[in-house]
Amino acid sequence: MPIVMFTGLIHSIGTINRRADYVAVEGCEPFSPLLLGDSVAVDGVCLTVAELFPGGFLANVSEETLKRTTLGIKADSGGGVNLEPALRFSDRLGGHLISGHIDDLGQIVSIDRLSSSWRLELRWRNADFGKYICEKGSIAIDGVSLTVGGSSEQGSRFWVAIIPHTWGSTSLRYMSVGELVNLEADLMAKYTESLLKKTSAAKLSDQSNISPKVTNEWLANNGWLDR
Repeated sequence: MPIVMFTGLIHSIGTINRRADYVAVEGCEPFSPLLLGDSVAVDGVCLTVAELFPGGFLANVSEETLKRTTLGIKADSGGGVNLEPALRFSDRLGGHLISGHIDDLGQIVSIDRLSSSWRLELRWRNADFGKYICEKGSIAIDGVSLTVGGSSEQGSRFWVAIIPHTWGSTSLRYMSVGELVNLEADLMAKYTESLLKKTSAAKLSDQSNISPKVTNEWLANNGWLDR
């Protein structure tokens, strides 16, 4: 199965609705044409085109995805969603690498209008994901690539600054305090954590397999020599 990646740079704002056993996503004209089997990030969730119709597509969505993301809630109400087609090798990487697999939901804590930006504060629903947050690190909020401006000590709460262009060209401008959003932590942070865990485990394994130094005392203790 080919690896699909996104950048967090939104191409259009569309809508999502339930249609029988599918979800129908509309608003794909800016990056048409799509082909069957293509991948599209819908509010940061990677969906596969199962059927095409003018300006949009149908996709199968598992119960697990509907449960772990906001797509189910939005599909029931015809909500607005951020849309991004999968990254091609010839594309510029203007945001950061995003897999389209949501880690957890976040909740909007506050939205403040500043002189030249918006300050959005959020909290992870599962505070354990705060370990992936660091100042100037990357985070995807409903599929939008953003930079962390600051956080609580454990990272369970954090804030981002949103410039007018991003605010105006994504569904972020429709958010309200208390609303849930899809969050995907930085892939590099997760890969680094995985690598460090495996490296530490390998070192412990190597240490446990080190043969003891054979001395007269060791031979006596293990029954090879009479004391």
